[in-house]
Amino acid sequence: MCRWIAYTGPELRLAELLVKPAHSLLLQSRHAEESTFAINADGFGVGWYTARSENPGVYHETRPAWNDENLKSIAAHLASPLFMAHIRAATSAVSRTNCHPFRAGRWLFQHNGSIGGFDRVRKDLDRSIDPSVYAAKQGSTDSETMFGICQSEGMHEDPAGSIERMIMRVEASRRHHGVAAPFNMTVALSDGDTLWAARYGSDGDGPSLYHTASRAALDRASAVAGAIESQATIVVSEPLDDCDEHWRVIPPRHVLRARGDEVEIRPLAVGSGSTAR
Repeated sequence: MCRWIAYTGPELRLAELLVKPAHSLLLQSRHAEESTFAINADGFGVGWYTARSENPGVYHETRPAWNDENLKSIAAHLASPLFMAHIRAATSAVSRTNCHPFRAGRWLFQHNGSIGGFDRVRKDLDRSIDPSVYAAKQGSTDSETMFGICQSEGMHEDPAGSIERMIMRVEASRRHHGVAAPFNMTVALSDGDTLWAARYGSDGDGPSLYHTASRAALDRASAVAGAIESQATIVVSEPLDDCDEHWRVIPPRHVLRARGDEVEIRPLAVGSGSTAR
């Protein structure tokens, strides 16, 4: 299982979340606490938006996050109102093209989890991607296939709905091929204005996912609150500190929509047919 973080709110230096907190993403690359892998050493990536460019910037590296001499420097100097970062525990080849977040025009996407039996359903799923989208696909991960399906399922008009339709398409293919291994995921998706995040498990809760609690709770957070203004939301695979009241669990099979501190959470409309056989 990988670990990731996403932020939306007033412009913030990336280091305030990636490096400084007591349980920062950088620390999680060495010692994740809510993952099947404590070490996430198979590359990392950062994606960020600024007012100076229509499309987001990205930085990918195959080395462990703690072993990249550029990450701390970049994070200390880059400021953004919406950014994502991801540390990878690989289920496929370690390469820059397989590092998250993935970019398509103005959109960023990152994922934690896996499609059970992906080797058996990959051909079907890749065939279902729009040809123009598939032509831009560079890596070999199930994550990028999921992003391609979202783009092919109306992502630009209905981002949350595209995640739901992606889940249903994956589950239909798994049922067709008789795959028993589960499909578990958390994903983050953004167009630079709004952030969507979803949690799903075909046979259980799926990977852990949290968002920041009320501003009153954040005011009591030692490592985070000093840098975070009131109009902000942070979504994380696991909390950045050890105080439970700073964080709220995103329930299984739910999708979050956030813009600044405006948060809406609703059940995923994936239907009973999404349960694995």
